Amino acid sequence: MRSELIFQTPYWFIIFCLVAGAAYAYFLYQPVASWGKKLNYLLAFFRGLVVSLICFLLLSPLVRKTETSVDKAKVVFAIDNSESVKNYGQPLLKQIADASASLESAGFEVSVQTLDKNGKASVPDSIRFDQNKTDLSGLLQTVKSNFEGRNLTDVILLSDGIVNQGISPSYNRFPFKVNTIAVGDTVPDLDIRIKDVINNRIAYLGNEFPIRAEIVANGLAGKSTTITLKQNGRVISSQNVVIDGQSYFKSFDFKASSNQKGVQHYTLELGSVSGETSIRNNKKDVYIDIIDGRQKILLMALAPHPDIKSIRSLIEANDNYELDINILSISSVPPVFSKPYDLVILHQIPNVLGMGNSLVRKFIDLKTPVFYILGNQSAVPLASSLNRSLAIAASNNQTDKVTARFNPAFQQLNFDPETLKILERLPPLSVPFGEYNISSGTETILFQKVGTLNTNKPLLVLNTGGDQKTAVLAGEGIWQWRQEEFALTGKQEVVDNLFQKLIQVLSVREDKRKFRVYPVRNEFEAGEQVVFQTEIYNDIYEPIFGQEVKLDVTDEKGKTRQFSYTHSKENPRFSISGLTDGVYRYAASTSLRSGQERVTGQFVIRNLDLELSNTTADFGMLRELAGRSGGSFIPPASLADFVDNLKSNRPSDRLDSSEEMVELIHLKWLFFLLIVLMGSEWGLRKYHGGY
Repeated sequence: MRSELIFQTPYWFIIFCLVAGAAYAYFLYQPVASWGKKLNYLLAFFRGLVVSLICFLLLSPLVRKTETSVDKAKVVFAIDNSESVKNYGQPLLKQIADASASLESAGFEVSVQTLDKNGKASVPDSIRFDQNKTDLSGLLQTVKSNFEGRNLTDVILLSDGIVNQGISPSYNRFPFKVNTIAVGDTVPDLDIRIKDVINNRIAYLGNEFPIRAEIVANGLAGKSTTITLKQNGRVISSQNVVIDGQSYFKSFDFKASSNQKGVQHYTLELGSVSGETSIRNNKKDVYIDIIDGRQKILLMALAPHPDIKSIRSLIEANDNYELDINILSISSVPPVFSKPYDLVILHQIPNVLGMGNSLVRKFIDLKTPVFYILGNQSAVPLASSLNRSLAIAASNNQTDKVTARFNPAFQQLNFDPETLKILERLPPLSVPFGEYNISSGTETILFQKVGTLNTNKPLLVLNTGGDQKTAVLAGEGIWQWRQEEFALTGKQEVVDNLFQKLIQVLSVREDKRKFRVYPVRNEFEAGEQVVFQTEIYNDIYEPIFGQEVKLDVTDEKGKTRQFSYTHSKENPRFSISGLTDGVYRYAASTSLRSGQERVTGQFVIRNLDLELSNTTADFGMLRELAGRSGGSFIPPASLADFVDNLKSNRPSDRLDSSEEMVELIHLKWLFFLLIVLMGSEWGLRKYHGGY
């Protein structure tokens, strides 16, 4: 660490400090004292030094501290520990452990990363190849995030190149070299399998819906079998499959319907063919939620705008919504009264042109939830008087450019504050400039951030109290947020999740039940714990605890497992493990003052055996990934040579320096020095009879 003194005034001002100290000491100790001259000179020195130091500190000198650290070159072994790699990757773990030790002895910092949720393995020997899906892009993105700003030079990826979740990593850019160790068999197995099933996740009661099965086969030309669609063991339809080539691909379309609400379980099964490698991939489960209606949303806008397409995309991602769009400037007859809506989204309505302003009052009278999105054409004073959540006293139609900052105190919806920090990096929105006031019961989701200055002005607010739920976004430009997030992360999850949850809480019909038990998700993977959330309220809807809850879980065969637990504040969740794949129905009950309360529902456990959908190694993708990043394609036998070459051409360590400016007056040791000097002077004067 290096320290440097910096003056904010001319350095020769120190002379005045010394003169002030000397003058103070001279006039104080000039009279003849009762003690000796030597002591008098010592006391004068103490007093002069203290006064000079105080005067010097009044000049506000600064201390610049510079700290330099060495960031060693880093190497990460990224291990694809999926099931398809097991037979080829397990024997290489010893080589990877030796390579890791060799690189560490050469001065590298070495880490190991896997596909697991925790991601890190302390030693390669502890890795188990048991993952049932492979997301190599996610693995490398995790490495990138974990070593952001660090001196990571090389990633050594052990994989067969099979990707069955996420996008191919060869499409991404990484700030490090990706060196690929290719394992696996590139020769396709003799096999026939259901490659994919295409179906709607939601269908309507009594309606016919399609289910498409895509069948692929390799090397079984001339053989035949059947593909069958079943429900609860009952055959709905069958079709013949004739393999007419060495590389076979064909789609088979089925039609099904249901007169029973809830999640229905269908199964597609291929008959086995002699000579095929495995029959585990001859079966696929299909789960379709049969509902009797969708929530209706109206998106009304003043004029065409990129936000309209963005809002449409994130709403239509949920099949539970039925969306109507009306652009007032190009349609003079809005479908406002054709059907009741569960939510109305108003983009720049009310506006300065007066188009659609009268309709807002009708939505308010109907107590329809409204989501206001303000823009450059918005009539801000009128919007403030109508929305009853956010009042903006705009200044002469002036606008401001602001980014978003999540309010961590907002707890009504389950948002991850760390994930939402990306909003601060997204393009600014144009908002009215003026004074912002929120009404009682309104919560702020996002604050405005002007440049690097955090403000308490709300950008996005929500009010779910009273007769009408409302939300207000004080600016336009959602489309820019989605584009920039995709540019930064390759996804649009954060922005879409924010508005999807907001739309959900606005459009959902209010639940007045005092007893609620529900799974935290509608679908779980086989082997996962099924987690139930419990909520119990009194007559004024305050949460209460201590009640015994009975929970029955029934599988598709009618077998019921019974559980009981006590609802507590410390742990409002209850977990169940050991359930196999299928549709489960549950019933929970408890006793309250008003009597016995009971709730029912269902959930799905899926067996996502993605590793069986493709077992042919893709060395081409691994070569392309290595080439794009400047890395090397490494046959397993050449790993030791690659490590030796990496050691011979070892990247340089990086020197990182941090600089800090501190006012000298804030240094604690100076304070104690002044105390010691003044205390010593005072003590000596008192001891020798001075005052």
